[in-house]
Amino acid sequence: MDIDFLSLALLLLVSFIASFLNAIVGGGGLISLPALLAIGLPPSTAIATNKLANTISNGTSMLTFLRAGKVDFKKIGKILPFIFLGSLLGAYTVHLVSPAILKPLMLVMLVLVTAYTIWKKDWGQQPQQRVLHTAKKIAYMGAFTAIGFYDGFFGPGTGSFFIFLLLMMGHDFLQAAGNAKAFNFTSNLAALMMFLYLGEVNFLYGFSMGFVMIFGAILGSKFALKGGTKMMRVIFIMMTCILIVKNAWDYFSH
Repeated sequence: MDIDFLSLALLLLVSFIASFLNAIVGGGGLISLPALLAIGLPPSTAIATNKLANTISNGTSMLTFLRAGKVDFKKIGKILPFIFLGSLLGAYTVHLVSPAILKPLMLVMLVLVTAYTIWKKDWGQQPQQRVLHTAKKIAYMGAFTAIGFYDGFFGPGTGSFFIFLLLMMGHDFLQAAGNAKAFNFTSNLAALMMFLYLGEVNFLYGFSMGFVMIFGAILGSKFALKGGTKMMRVIFIMMTCILIVKNAWDYFSH
């Protein structure tokens, strides 16, 4: 493979920024995936390679939040298998259908998530104990499975969607961010396994990005833990607004 070292250097810089932001509130895939497409990788290979890098990045973030006591596997353990299976199926679907078909839906969902978060001013500032009845539990499981499918199929914005659902369940922003990293790691790992089976991963770019993303993920996670829930809310709203503008531009310009 011919390597453009300038392109690789820019890709690594973008990867660091993406992992830093992703560790705080998600959305890093919006930066890293287009960067992989820009250097000429086919869409399926770009998504697969991004999954390798993000598995390393989200694994690092998850461990940082876990050490700080912000990942509760007792609460989220039953959700992980559904996310894993959803992502596995989503990754398999990538080589059958173009991921571009989900862009309009993602744009609508991001607008709704952002509007709701702005409207609920004190939302996510303190954890809330909520009793989930059977119907709600089934609905949440379906939603988490669908997001897992989306992450395997496309990916950008997944962390924000996970955080939003966890906030709906009564987590505060820091708890939601920590548990979302476990969800992200699970969905990334499932998708990566499928992409490895399908032979879609570019290991040179994936491992290079993953190595740099370790440092971005550590710094981003520590920044989030230090900033607290109020700062997390502000950054969450800012990041989802950026996601909306970027995706709207991409969608309507084409």
